[in-house]
Amino acid sequence: MTHVFKTKLFRTASAAGLLTTALIAAVPVQAQVDEIIVTATRRAESIQDIPFNIAAVGAEQIEQQGFDDLSELVAFVPGINIVDQGGRDGNRIVVRGLNAEAISGGGGGAGSDGGGTVSTYLGEIPNFVDLRLNDLERVEVLLGPQGTLYGAGTLGGAIRYIPNKPSFDGPSAELRSEAFVIDEGDGISYDIGFTGNYAFNDSIAIRGSIDYLDNKGFIDYPFVNRGIAETFDSDGFADLSNNGTNAVSTLPDPDFSDPDAVAANLIGFEDVNTEQVLSGRAAIRFQPNDRFDANLTYYYQNAENGGRTTSGARGELETGLYEAPLRVLEPSELESQLLALEVVADLGFAELTSATGIAEETFIGQRDQTDLLISLEYSYETVPTFTAFTLEQEESSIINQELRLVSKNEGPFNWIIGGFYNEREGEGLSEEFVPGFGGPDFRQGLEFYSFGANKLEERAVFGEVEYDITPNWTVGFGARLYDYDLDTADSPDLDFPNQNPGQVEVFFPLFEDCGPDSLTPENIPCGLSFSDAQDTFELGDNQDFSGELFKINTSYRFGNGNSAYATFSQGFRVGLSNGLAPCDDIFDPNMPQGQCGLVPGQQFGPNDDDIAQLNEREATPDEVDNYEIGVKTTWLDGDLRLNLAAFYIDWTDIQLVSSSINAGLPITVNGGTARSRGVEFDGSWQINDRLNLRGNYSYTDAELTQDVPDLVRAIVPGGGFDDDLQAGLDGQRLPGSPEHQFSVFLDYTKPLSTGADFNFNTGYSWQGNVLSRVGGLGDSLELPDYGRLNTQIGYEEDAWQIYAFVDNVFNTLSESSVVATEQFNQTISGAAVRSFRTNILPPRTIGARLRYKFGQ
Repeated sequence: MTHVFKTKLFRTASAAGLLTTALIAAVPVQAQVDEIIVTATRRAESIQDIPFNIAAVGAEQIEQQGFDDLSELVAFVPGINIVDQGGRDGNRIVVRGLNAEAISGGGGGAGSDGGGTVSTYLGEIPNFVDLRLNDLERVEVLLGPQGTLYGAGTLGGAIRYIPNKPSFDGPSAELRSEAFVIDEGDGISYDIGFTGNYAFNDSIAIRGSIDYLDNKGFIDYPFVNRGIAETFDSDGFADLSNNGTNAVSTLPDPDFSDPDAVAANLIGFEDVNTEQVLSGRAAIRFQPNDRFDANLTYYYQNAENGGRTTSGARGELETGLYEAPLRVLEPSELESQLLALEVVADLGFAELTSATGIAEETFIGQRDQTDLLISLEYSYETVPTFTAFTLEQEESSIINQELRLVSKNEGPFNWIIGGFYNEREGEGLSEEFVPGFGGPDFRQGLEFYSFGANKLEERAVFGEVEYDITPNWTVGFGARLYDYDLDTADSPDLDFPNQNPGQVEVFFPLFEDCGPDSLTPENIPCGLSFSDAQDTFELGDNQDFSGELFKINTSYRFGNGNSAYATFSQGFRVGLSNGLAPCDDIFDPNMPQGQCGLVPGQQFGPNDDDIAQLNEREATPDEVDNYEIGVKTTWLDGDLRLNLAAFYIDWTDIQLVSSSINAGLPITVNGGTARSRGVEFDGSWQINDRLNLRGNYSYTDAELTQDVPDLVRAIVPGGGFDDDLQAGLDGQRLPGSPEHQFSVFLDYTKPLSTGADFNFNTGYSWQGNVLSRVGGLGDSLELPDYGRLNTQIGYEEDAWQIYAFVDNVFNTLSESSVVATEQFNQTISGAAVRSFRTNILPPRTIGARLRYKFGQ
C-alpha cells in the first residue's frame, strides 16, 4: 500500500509539475524583484536557480520582523518546525517530520545537537549553537539531505548562519537596543548591542559585535521546598559546602488547603525563567588581492537561565497557567566558544576553501529529581519531607577541518570535491542528592553518582558533478563516502547507602576508598580523570561504521528565474551511546533476576536474552532516501514569486526514544522504518512600490511503516512502571511536527516628505496539533494548534530606525512540548507526582526597538 501511494503521489506531483512548467514557458517575465543571492551550493547563485528547496532570510527581514533567535525565524520557513522550550531546556529542530523522539523538556546541555537531524553551520563551521541573530548577512535553511555538498552529514537538512565579514569600505558602527515587557511578568527586559567595523588599509579589516539580553521571565515557582531553598546560593544552585539539615525540616507536600501550612513549608519565587545571554563575535580579515581571502573569527555566547519555561496547569497540582510545580529551583549555565579560520584561494581552474574550527562548550544545571524516585516505589514516597535534586555538569570539545575545491570553468562540466574531518569529545557527570539521608550535609546525602565520556571521530569525502546537456538542462550526480568511530566510557552507576527505612541499601565498592565524601566535581571519581576512566572503564559498546550516500538531480531552467527540478538524495545520522553500563560484572546473584542489583541504568545480568528485549546500550545510524520534485516561478514582470515542492522520504533504522527494562530510564533504540511525505509552498508578491506580501504553507504526513515492539513503558496507578511495554504500530503518526503549518507577512512602507519612511509590518504564523509521543502511546498529549500574530510600526531614516512592536497580539496560549503524560497525575503515599507539565511560549510582549548606524 505504501508503494502504491508513493507512486500515486509522484504521478500527481509530476502532473502538477508538468502543468506548472507549461504555464511557466507560456508566461513571459521581465526581471526579478529583490533577488536573493545565496551560497548554499558553494557558488553564489540566485535562490530561484538552486535545484532544491531552500529558504533564505536576509538581514533586512531579520531587522523588520525583529527576529531574535532561530525559533522565531523558522516560523516563517515552510517544512521546518522548532520545538521552542525556552532557554533552560534547549530547542529541537524537526525538518519534514523526521523526528521520533518524545517532545518533552530536557536537553540544552553541552554538545546539544538540536535533535541531530539538521546540521547547523556558523559560517563554514558545523557547530550547533542556538545563536542570537545579530550582525548577520542572512540565514539559509536547506531542506533535504545535503551530505554531498557539506562536510557534516545531514539527515534532513542544514541551517547556515552567514555573518557579516569585516568590510574594507571604511569605519562604521551600529548601536541597537530593545526594551520590552511580558504579560504575566514584572520588570522591563532589555537587549542591547554594538557592532563596529574598521579597515586599517585595503587588505586588513576588523569587525566586532557584542550583545546582552536580560529577559526578566514570566514563570513563577510557587511550590519550592523552603528548607531546600534556604540551603541554596543566590543563583539557586546547591551550595555543596552547606549543611543540608534544614532541607529535611519542611514538607514539599503540606496541606495545600491550609495557608499557614503552605507558608511554613513552601516559598514562592516569581519570574524564575530568566535569561541572561552575553554573545559576541570578533573577526579579522586579510585580503591582499582578489585571489585570496582569509577570515579569523571568534564566537562567544554565555547563556544563564534561572529556570524552565513550563506550566503545571495540566498536572496533579493544577497550578496556574504560568506557574511551575517544581520543588527546587532549576538554574543552568551554557557557555559556547568557537574559533574559526576560513581561507578562500582562487586557483584559476577552481576555488579552494579551507575551514578550520575549534569549539568548546561547558554546561552546569540543576533539576528536581523527586518525581522519578517516588514513582519508582523505592519507599522514598513514605518519608513526608523527601525532596531530591540532581546536579549535572558537562563539557564538550570539537575540532573539525574541511577542504573543498569548487570548479570555475565555463564549460558544460562543473564539479565540487571535498574532504571532512571532525573530532568531538564529551564528558559528563550526574550527582543525585537526597538531603538529610545518610548524614547532616549534602555530600553525605549523595545517593547516586555516574559519569561518562565519549569520543566521536568522523571522516568523509564528498562531491558533486554537474553536466549541462543543453544551456538550460542540467543533470548532476553526488556521492559521499564516510566512516566514523564512536568510543564511550560509562561508569557503573554508584548507589550509596541511606537511612531511609524500607529502601534497599545497595553499595558497589567499585573504586578503592571511594565514598560519598570523596566524590566531588573536582575529583572524578576518587582521583580518576575522564581520560583515566576511558582507559579503565570501557564499558560502553564502541561503534565503527562506514558507508556511502548518493544524490541524483536534474533541473531545467526556463529563464527569468523559472525552473523545474527533480532530486533523489540520501542522508544519515551517526549512532549514539545511551550511557548505560552492563552489570554482569557486578551482578548480585542474591537479587531477583532482572533487577541487576536494583541499580537504575544497569540493565544486563547473566542472562541478557531473558532480561533485555532491546539493545539498550547504543543506537546505530539511521538513514533516509529523499525524493523531491519542485518548480520555482516568477510572474507579473518579476513582482510575483511562487515556489512549490513535493517530497517523499523513506526512513530506515530510525532512532526512537524508548525506556530501559529496569527503572524506565529514557534511552534511544533503533526501530524499523518510517516515511514522511508532503508539499511545501512559499511565495512573495511585490504588490506595488510600498506594499510587499510574503507567505508559505507546508503539509507533512509522517508515520511508522513497521511495528516497533516494546517502545513505550507506562506508569501505573500507585507508582512503578507497567511490566508490559506498548508497541509502536505501522501507520502511527510520528511526534514533533504539525501536519499543517503556514505563515504570512505583510510589509508596508510610506515615504514621508521629510525623506524618512513610515513602516508598518505584521506577521502571522500558525501550526496544527502535534503529538508528544509516537502514535499517542503511553497516554501522551496531543498539543493543540495555535497561531501567533506579531505587529510593529516604525520610523526610518538613513541613519536610524525606531519601532514599537507587539508580539503575540492576541495573547494566545502556545504549548510547544510536554513532559511525561497524564498517567503521572497521582499522589503516592501523600507525595504528589508533579512530572506532567507543558512548556509554553511567551504571552503577549510589548516593546520598542531602536537602531542607529553611523559611518555608512
